[in-house]
Amino acid sequence: MRLCNTDSQINCFTFSHLYVVVQLVWIAAFLVSTKFEHFRCQPPGKISYCCFGAPVLCTGALFCTLFLHPFFGKIALLYLISGISEVYKMKMIQLTPSCKDYLWGGEKLRTEYGIQSELHPLSEAWMLSCHPDGPSYLPDGSTFQQYINAHPGCLGTHCEKFSEFPVLAKLIDAKKDLSIQVHPSNEYALEHEHQYGKTEMWYVLEAEPGASLYYGFTHEISKEEFERRIQDNTLTDVLNAVPVHKGDCFFIPSGTLHAIRKGIVVAEIQQNSNVTYRIYDYGRLGADGKPRQLHIPQALDVTLREPPKAQDFHGHLAQCDYFTVDAVEGGFEDVCDETSFTSLLVLEGKGTLTETATGESLPIRKGQSLFLPAGTGAYAVTGTDLKCLRTRV
Repeated sequence: MRLCNTDSQINCFTFSHLYVVVQLVWIAAFLVSTKFEHFRCQPPGKISYCCFGAPVLCTGALFCTLFLHPFFGKIALLYLISGISEVYKMKMIQLTPSCKDYLWGGEKLRTEYGIQSELHPLSEAWMLSCHPDGPSYLPDGSTFQQYINAHPGCLGTHCEKFSEFPVLAKLIDAKKDLSIQVHPSNEYALEHEHQYGKTEMWYVLEAEPGASLYYGFTHEISKEEFERRIQDNTLTDVLNAVPVHKGDCFFIPSGTLHAIRKGIVVAEIQQNSNVTYRIYDYGRLGADGKPRQLHIPQALDVTLREPPKAQDFHGHLAQCDYFTVDAVEGGFEDVCDETSFTSLLVLEGKGTLTETATGESLPIRKGQSLFLPAGTGAYAVTGTDLKCLRTRV
C-alpha cells in the first residue's frame, strides 16, 4: 500500500521517518525509566505506563510497521505486552508455608489454623519466609525468594538497606516445653555462623491455664554464675518465669535468654535467621536417639545476663530496624505505599482482602499469610470476627 503519491513521496518519507525517530526516542526514554523493576510496581510507575508508556508503544509499533519494517513493529509490540504484564502481575498473593516437626510440637496448627502438612507433630509453620531452611511458596509452586528476585522493588524503599529479605514470620505450637535458648547478635552471627543474628517478637494466640514462658533473668548474674548454674542444673532458679495469656506480646532482642513453654501457641515475627544456641533441653533425645546438641560456649559469649528491659514502641506491638508489627481487629482500611511491603497474618475469623484501585480481591481465613507488594496502594479487609497481624519494615 502506498501512503504517498510520487510528487509528495520525499516530503512524506521525511515526515514519517522524523515522526518514527521521535517515537523511538520516547520509547527509549520510557524503557530507560522503567529499567528498574520497582518503578513499574509502584503506583507512579503504573500511572506512567498506562497514561504515557503504553500509548507511545502502540503508536511506535504502528509507525514502525508502516514506515520502517514489520520486525521493528513487533519489537515495540512485545515491549508493550511485557509492560502490561509487569504492571498487572504485581498483585496481592497468598503464601503457603514450609512446616517443621520438632519433637515439642502439637497438632493445633493443623486442626485450628488450617495448616496443611503431613508432618506429625506439626510444630512450626514458616508463613513468610525466604530462608533456605524453610521457604514460603506462591500458588504456582515458586518460592517467595524467586518472586522477590523477579520483582526487587516489591519490598519497598525501606528494604533497600538490607542485603536480603529482613523478616521471617512463623506460627508455633508448643505442646511441650521448648529448649532454653538464646540468639546471637548480627555481629556475632555473621562472624561465626555466616548469617544474621535474630531479634524477634511473640504474640500469644493461645495459652492454657497456668502457662508461662522464660524471658530473661530475675536479676543480673555474672558469667561465672551463669556457667555454674548451667552445669549444676539450677539455671531455672534465676530465670524470669512470666505467666502468659492470649494477646500478650513479648519483644526479644538478640542476646535475651528465653523459652516458650508447654500449652502456648504464638505468632513469631523475627529477623530472617535460623541461628539458635540451646542452653538447656531437659535431657531430651532427638530423632537419632541421642541427646540434642547444646551450644554452651556460644551461649556464654552472647547471653545478656540481666532482666529484660522495658520498651516503648509508640503504639505498635513491636518495632525495630527489621519489622514493625501491629495487631488489627475487625475490618480495616489501609495503604501499602512504596516504602514497604505489607504482610498480613490472619489470626482469627474469615473475610476478604480487596485492592481498592483495581477491585481485585482474595478470600482470607484464619491461618493464612498474605503478601502485598510495596506500592499496592489502598486496600481493605472486611469479614467476620477478624484479627490480623500486620507487619511492615
